[in-house]
Amino acid sequence: MNIIEARHVVKRFGPFTAVDDVSFAVARGEFFALLGPNGAGKTSTIRMIYGFSPLTAGELAIFGLDIGADWRQIRSRLGVCQQENTLDPDLTVEQNLLLYARYFEMKPTEARSRAEGLLDFFALTGKRGAKVMELSGGLAKRLQLARALMAEPELLILDEPTTGLDPQSRHQVWDRLLELKKRGLTMVLTTHYMDEAEHLCERLVIMDHGRIISEGRPRELITRHAAESVIEIDGPGEDLKGYIREKKVEHDDLGERIIIYAEPHGELESQIRERFCVESCRFRAGNLEDVFLRLTGRGLRE
Repeated sequence: MNIIEARHVVKRFGPFTAVDDVSFAVARGEFFALLGPNGAGKTSTIRMIYGFSPLTAGELAIFGLDIGADWRQIRSRLGVCQQENTLDPDLTVEQNLLLYARYFEMKPTEARSRAEGLLDFFALTGKRGAKVMELSGGLAKRLQLARALMAEPELLILDEPTTGLDPQSRHQVWDRLLELKKRGLTMVLTTHYMDEAEHLCERLVIMDHGRIISEGRPRELITRHAAESVIEIDGPGEDLKGYIREKKVEHDDLGERIIIYAEPHGELESQIRERFCVESCRFRAGNLEDVFLRLTGRGLRE
């Protein structure tokens, strides 16, 4: 059974259409991502999934239930980790978990047992008596994740869970999410870090201007929209530009830099390496960021 089924979903705010005829499904146990630039509609989509924002049109089923009619039952079965810190600053780490458990009418003994397990899982046991304001950004984010899991949800929604974290904290969060993935928890992620989506997710959609513009597994999208191998050349000369035009090579000309999409270890790569890479060439694997920029553009968004 699909945990999420969205069919022709629309969300409008007055005359502005934030989500425009979006359809997708998320299978049980899948780690799924919604990607897109600012204003693409991914956050509006996420908020409709957890019942915070009503649909304007279309159908949205979570656990096979209609989000419009059964939102209370749906929300009791999912956990949400928001981008903003929504922890209670007046309570300790442990108290934040125990208070949250009361919303789900958990028995005190069950709540304490569950909190104990999550404190251990997220390496927060030594901070159980600390106030939230005493925590670093990484510790606070791990506590938010622990709180979202207190009621043992069937679906975990992660809205930019590692924004603002240092690399060590980001990787600690990734490790915990991958462990949850192994346990079969269904997760939906939004993120601006393409390496995060590529590392964690089995499948994703890319949105822009309220619509889905591509969908698939990370490596499939890289092959489809970029290439397995990428060559970046700074200060390209006219001889190089003429060569790639003549060979009809897939590329992006950014003026002072050219990005060439090629097959790894192929003839094109060899020719460019021998003839044009005297000083400033960089050879690397294609990645999801290449796909994202090719599909949504490189211009700044307001």
